[in-house]
Amino acid sequence: MSLPEPFRLLAYLLGIMAFVGLNAAYLVWVERKGAGRFQRRPGPTEVGYAGLLQPIADAVKLLTKQVIVPPGADATLFRLAPVVVLAPALMCLAIIPFGPHLVAREINVGLLLLFAFGSINVMAIMIGGWASRNKYAIISAARVVSQDVAYEIPMLLVVITMLMVTGTMDLNQIVRQQAGAFWNWNLFKLAANPLMPVTFVIFYICMLAETNRAPFDMAEAESELVAGAFTEYAGMGFGVFFMAEYANIVVGCAVATVLFLGGWQSPIGILPGAFWFLLKLYALVFSVVWVRWTFPRTQFYGLLNLSWKILIPIALFTLILSSVMLKLF
Repeated sequence: MSLPEPFRLLAYLLGIMAFVGLNAAYLVWVERKGAGRFQRRPGPTEVGYAGLLQPIADAVKLLTKQVIVPPGADATLFRLAPVVVLAPALMCLAIIPFGPHLVAREINVGLLLLFAFGSINVMAIMIGGWASRNKYAIISAARVVSQDVAYEIPMLLVVITMLMVTGTMDLNQIVRQQAGAFWNWNLFKLAANPLMPVTFVIFYICMLAETNRAPFDMAEAESELVAGAFTEYAGMGFGVFFMAEYANIVVGCAVATVLFLGGWQSPIGILPGAFWFLLKLYALVFSVVWVRWTFPRTQFYGLLNLSWKILIPIALFTLILSSVMLKLF
């Protein structure tokens, strides 16, 4: 017997929050272990087998620290910013289909809602930096705003291209159109757009920039700006920002999986859809970790030039090419 609607939504909400918490904890472990392997060192080893309990120890440490509001800071906005930065990720995960029947709320304009919620993230970082009354935090927050404005444009051009190819904003419907073998995935639909792999690369680069990941981590930039927009945050204030970063990485990789990699569709017709979705999702997440520990941070002007001078023209060209291909063929 199915649960009543309020209880079903509550179960989904608790499941999403648990999913975000576990990802935040154990993607940190993956990141630290990955960094260790890339730098020829072991990474965490002391707390639990292979350091598996290290994230729990870190969480307990953060929970025992006091949240200090700096003198002269806007206390209300300072405390509100971590909540505002995490909420959009939770809302986005509520409309992402992890399986054919595994979605909290199926909405026919899900793609539109994803980017409406995602745009709140930059505002939350700006609020946190400004409310801190710290010059490093304000400089970093201003960087984040200009970075996100620059990279949202090519990302939205890519999404418009995918909207033209699929003809729908319903995420489940987009996945259903990619049923069958892997060459039915949108990534390989060269008849609709011969540059579809290039479109995927543009989306991936923009996703890295939107989630403030290296080599585009201007929000933190520890070597230049202490800890960036989060300089004045301690304890769970900093912990929530940290959790939101990994939640946004999961959301970005989940959207890429839905749009380009067939979502929960199985390429070989065995095992449940949720297994394939998570396999594709975490393969992309691992690639994000790989990129961070492979490439150095870019200069800020190089970051903006990459978007305005390279990615936006190419994304616009792929959009025009898709419209021509769909009209003619």
